[in-house]
Amino acid sequence: MADVARRLTVHGRVQGVFFRVSTQRRARGAGVRGWVANRPDGAVEAWLEGPPDAVDAIEAWVRTGGPPAAEVTEVEVEPVDPAGLDGFVVRR
Repeated sequence: MADVARRLTVHGRVQGVFFRVSTQRRARGAGVRGWVANRPDGAVEAWLEGPPDAVDAIEAWVRTGGPPAAEVTEVEVEPVDPAGLDGFVVRR
């Protein structure tokens, strides 16, 4: 099955709670490629790319709150075309 990609914008208490590092660990473990970054508005943005089931699993983890200290209030999801990324990185 072909890879899929999604851009997620995660709102709530998601900065300063290890959201980016936790997302990176989960994504790498699931075989998802992409990146995660803090936004100036307090949200976190993530690019997820890989097998549909793996991307679905990471999106579901984000929607259910992410790491223990986070409080996710809203997740915006935008389907995008895969960019052929390698690995999963935390952007500053």
